[in-house]
Amino acid sequence: MSSLSPDEQDMVRLVADFVDERVRPRVREFEADDLYPEALIEEMKELGFFGLLVPAEHGGVDVSTACFARVTEELARGWMSLAGAIGGHSVISYLVRHFGTPEQQTYLPRMADGSLRATMALTEPSGGSDLQGMRTFADIDGDELVITGSKTWISNAQHAGLIGLLCITDRSAKPAHRGMSVVLVEPGDGLTVSGKIPKLGYRGVEACELTFDRMRVPVTAVLGNEPNLGWGHMMRGLEVGRIQVAARAVGVGQAALDDALAYAQTRESFGKPIWKHQSVGNLLAEMGTKMRAARLMTLDAADRLDAGDRADMEAGMAKLFASEAAMQVALDAVRVHGGYGYSKEYDVERYFRDAPLMIVGEGTNEIQRNVIAAQLVARNRKGN
Repeated sequence: MSSLSPDEQDMVRLVADFVDERVRPRVREFEADDLYPEALIEEMKELGFFGLLVPAEHGGVDVSTACFARVTEELARGWMSLAGAIGGHSVISYLVRHFGTPEQQTYLPRMADGSLRATMALTEPSGGSDLQGMRTFADIDGDELVITGSKTWISNAQHAGLIGLLCITDRSAKPAHRGMSVVLVEPGDGLTVSGKIPKLGYRGVEACELTFDRMRVPVTAVLGNEPNLGWGHMMRGLEVGRIQVAARAVGVGQAALDDALAYAQTRESFGKPIWKHQSVGNLLAEMGTKMRAARLMTLDAADRLDAGDRADMEAGMAKLFASEAAMQVALDAVRVHGGYGYSKEYDVERYFRDAPLMIVGEGTNEIQRNVIAAQLVARNRKGN
């Protein structure tokens, strides 16, 4: 398992304490009515959670990806929506840090303290995971880009002051990804943000649709100030994003396992704690094994990224395995609780509603399997 520095271990403990003392006792205040958790977000800003991937010279905490994954896991253990609040923000922080011009990096201090929140915009209403079918365009008009199109399922859209928009800047490029750019867009005229999209889970933090109606931004808003490199930029960012989604899944699954273990030791039937019944004990054994494997896969991908190695396949594998494991563990936690698992009096029903997001988010698992297979073949090519 990844070895964190003493300071990073302190950070993870700080997050765990925040979750146990501030989040878990209050989560139902926000979750049931889909209320934005302003008070908790403000505390997260003060504790530095929005600056985890921002360099120290820009006011960030500057932790390793492995530490970022563990922080994400702890937040998701308390409430997955809070982990989502730093998800896209941290990906854009990573992209600006590594590919942004000096002028673009002036965003970083405000991103570090959370006064400027960022989100990434990839998915389109008609495209889903098919980014090659993108229909959002940024056409050059003098020293400006004119943006038209729409994006959907954009987390934190109503609270974001910066949008990392993946769009087409060269309509003639074949294949399409060679003409894509990441454009750093600040909300303004020509951009409409919808109301909240109603969701099964992942409540409190909003997901919205963005509509760009000939919105004008400077051409210098292109990440790195060099167009048509956006596909490569965003694929690097998605290594971080998929590790973060995997870590969210680990957090949700761990919360479900913790609750199931506690319930199985206090609930009795036929004169003994239910964990001593083989059917329940077997469930707990499988749940614990799945979550340990998911955590190790996630940290392995994070370690590869920290070492400067290619981690796209490993991040995708971690996301695939951890999300499927979390979904099964959440369901099994409901089973361990019996009828009470179906009641809103217990948190396991919330885990069961939150877990599916990681299966369909950051690239559906169906698409992810295709990508992993292609990468396996590419890395182990034999003959033709």
